[in-house]
Amino acid sequence: MRPGVRLGVDVGTVRVGVAVSDPGGVLATPHATLTRSWPDASTGPDDVDEIVALCADRTAIEIIVGLPRSLSGDEGPSAAAARTYAAELARRVVPVGVRLVDERLTSVDAHRALRESGMTGRRQRAVVDQAAAVLILQNALDEERSSGRPAGEPVKHKRRRPKTKDGQR
Repeated sequence: MRPGVRLGVDVGTVRVGVAVSDPGGVLATPHATLTRSWPDASTGPDDVDEIVALCADRTAIEIIVGLPRSLSGDEGPSAAAARTYAAELARRVVPVGVRLVDERLTSVDAHRALRESGMTGRRQRAVVDQAAAVLILQNALDEERSSGRPAGEPVKHKRRRPKTKDGQR
């Protein structure tokens, strides 16, 4: 098991759940629910900026992003959005690695766990994304511990071409 803090990210269309591991990479804990603003943030820092700042603050060695696949394993629009989000994160946190891991049913499991803990539906909405991020990250940590290899697939960052004098890329 590689030592070091990892971040877990559950990307939604409205909110983004964030979890953080301990420095030993053993236990995932909830950190925050961010309002999804990237790529439409018009002013100020966006949610990706917040994750990048957290990554630097915690000296994270890796970011784990959930990849929502259907039960059959197919990828739809949500998976494409998660891939795009992960690619943007990877571009902004170089040289920190970003990996995509299968997150089938994590939101369902998160809702179930919150319901079983006695949390009502309205209160669940505020933390379910964090709970899903914890499940995504904990599953990745457990998989790495059992297999000896990082979970999921690495995300390759693509550098943006610099703008020319006329503003074109």
